[in-house]
Amino acid sequence: MPTVLLREAVRATPRTRLLRLDVPDPPFLFRAGQAVMAGLIGAPTRSAYSIASAPSLATRGGLELLVPAEGAFGDPDLDPASIVGRALVLDGPIGGFGVPPAAESAPLLLIGGGTGIAPLRSVALDRLERNDAAPMALIYSARSADEFAFAEEFAALDRAGRLRVHRTVTRDDRAKWPGRSGRIDEGLLAAALPGREAWCLVCGPAGFVSAVTTSLARLGVPPGHIVLEH
Repeated sequence: MPTVLLREAVRATPRTRLLRLDVPDPPFLFRAGQAVMAGLIGAPTRSAYSIASAPSLATRGGLELLVPAEGAFGDPDLDPASIVGRALVLDGPIGGFGVPPAAESAPLLLIGGGTGIAPLRSVALDRLERNDAAPMALIYSARSADEFAFAEEFAALDRAGRLRVHRTVTRDDRAKWPGRSGRIDEGLLAAALPGREAWCLVCGPAGFVSAVTTSLARLGVPPGHIVLEH
């Protein structure tokens, strides 16, 4: 149960903040895709948040969490920026989401909705840091263009040819978003799949995960190649 320092709270989207935590020795070990329970010291409740950073950052004393701008740590009135410099308690890591051992060198399709992007970012950064040659793609769905977290980072990876990125907004507003609009469908999934042997990691709200899973099954992706988190 490590105690960590909230070093910085950065605006990720209008409704989320990226918390950068300083983690003391010994290093906080976890697998890309896992989560933690986090809360203020002495608070009666803790909340579960997926870790948004690669495991390598934790070995250097850091950790990143993507949390709501309002209602973080179970407090509806808490703005995370107001507690910068305070200590938090972490429990974990928890959860089994991530790349299964059988998929370590397989092509990956990461499919995220909303804050479900957090563990997928951890998975993507971890694989890229290990210079895995297998192709990897990301489909990222958000309500509107300003709800894409890590937009510049993903765009840079896409330009460099390291991560093929497909983004779609569910609220069509051509004045603000000239890109793809609409929910993730079979056409988008088929276009993004990096090979017939790809494994698919899906994370987001329960309805989103269910719909994507159904579409993947219709495309012939084996159920054993679909890893879910919601």
